[in-house]
Amino acid sequence: MTSALPFDDFRNLLATLPPADTAAEARVRALFAKADKPIGSLGRIEDIAAWLAAWSGRAPPAVNRPLVAIFAGNHGVARHGISPRPVVATANAVELCAAGGAAVNQICIANDLGLKVFDLALHIPTADITEDAALDERGCAATMAFGMEAIAGGTDLLCLGDLGVGNSTVAATLFAGLFGGEGADWVGSGSGADASMRARKAQVVDAALAFHGTSLRDPLEALRRIGGREFAAIAGAILAARMQKIPVLLDGLVATAAAATLHAANPAALDHCLLASLSPEPAHARAAERLGLRPLLDLGVSHGEGAGAALAAGLVKAAALTSSGMAAAVH
Repeated sequence: MTSALPFDDFRNLLATLPPADTAAEARVRALFAKADKPIGSLGRIEDIAAWLAAWSGRAPPAVNRPLVAIFAGNHGVARHGISPRPVVATANAVELCAAGGAAVNQICIANDLGLKVFDLALHIPTADITEDAALDERGCAATMAFGMEAIAGGTDLLCLGDLGVGNSTVAATLFAGLFGGEGADWVGSGSGADASMRARKAQVVDAALAFHGTSLRDPLEALRRIGGREFAAIAGAILAARMQKIPVLLDGLVATAAAATLHAANPAALDHCLLASLSPEPAHARAAERLGLRPLLDLGVSHGEGAGAALAAGLVKAAALTSSGMAAAVH
């Protein structure tokens, strides 16, 4: 007898992704074309509305239950001094969100968004990726499955963000593992690293790449070996949203790195996703270009915690209302 491996279910999902509702998308574009305005004059607002229709199946689209889901994880590799912030800062940030005092809380209030913050075993950091796999296959698959539960309460726009001291180095390692290059090509200042810390980050990335070697050719193996719990949960949430016809906004660097593992497994895996915000990290723009993701906002926000996605959700809500309101006027 052969026993199923934990990743098998995810590999099967990635091989059978539901397509876009092209008829719904066409109806939205036709409504804009009939509206009393110059053709294409609303630019990307029209594209966003059409994207919403394509991936929700509703034309005109609506955003009635938007949700910001933030996944927080800690990393064993942080012991190498790759962040100016102590590891306890992850838990502190989660508590601040829970108390309503974080930036993302205020943005969610401004845009009338739901908010969930998930503590992914912060008391047990992942293994140090320079000398071990961050997670075993069972643990990574379980965390992906946990991420899939983010949509359990029902939502029609999922905004994905992260918290995790050291996770910009983990993101850089994933980009290098998936796209090639070395640490120096992908690391940046993260939450305020100086030149010597950036050099340390690059060394950590190179050490992790050397340790894991050819195993990183498999995208899900890369996710478990050199990723982390928040990366795995975000990947799971992206997949679940696709299966349930929920459009997704990816927040920034870490969400993009998590998404990149799915894209490497199936280039169509991110078609229901838009990139909310471009981080000032130089690697982010390069990675986004490789993935065909064009950011909605470029405000220099590197804050994490879903702030960029929450800001972009306001734009997406406006696009949906523009589409439905103009449709009513046309009829």
